[in-house]
Amino acid sequence: MSSDSSESPSSPGFSESSRPSAFELGTDGPTAIVAGFDDTVTAGRALAYAVGLARRQRARLIAVYVVPIGSVMGAAPSGAVVLAAQAEAQDEIAAELRARVERGRSELGIAAEFVLARGDAYTEIKRVAAETRADAIVVGASAKAGHRLVGSLAVRLVRAGRWPVTVVP
Repeated sequence: MSSDSSESPSSPGFSESSRPSAFELGTDGPTAIVAGFDDTVTAGRALAYAVGLARRQRARLIAVYVVPIGSVMGAAPSGAVVLAAQAEAQDEIAAELRARVERGRSELGIAAEFVLARGDAYTEIKRVAAETRADAIVVGASAKAGHRLVGSLAVRLVRAGRWPVTVVP
């Protein structure tokens, strides 16, 4: 095979319309991977998987921790105390998870960032994935029995149909 057979942008087999645009999802492997995680075992495995994938693909990792919005407990007289305790615990978890991402970034030499969001996990992970132009999403499988009937975060993300979603058991 001679070197003349390779196609270049000026050769007849390569057209202007086949050139990649400024951004195109999923063309040469992932360039940005969103990992939704929390302090559960399956989410920890999902983050580890996403870190390995980002390292191998030389992709940017966006680790997203979503703190759920307070419940109706705030309406009860003792609810404010409960909500304050929950917020403090969630802030501690967020600080620990942020430190984990930063350790992984420095130890493995990957491009990683931690995003703390508040609200519904599905909505926030979708928002971050869209804003960061993610090529893939990695989440842990839900261990909650009710999710088999109602649908887990992973199932909802798959149904959104916008990104490849990897669910780690």
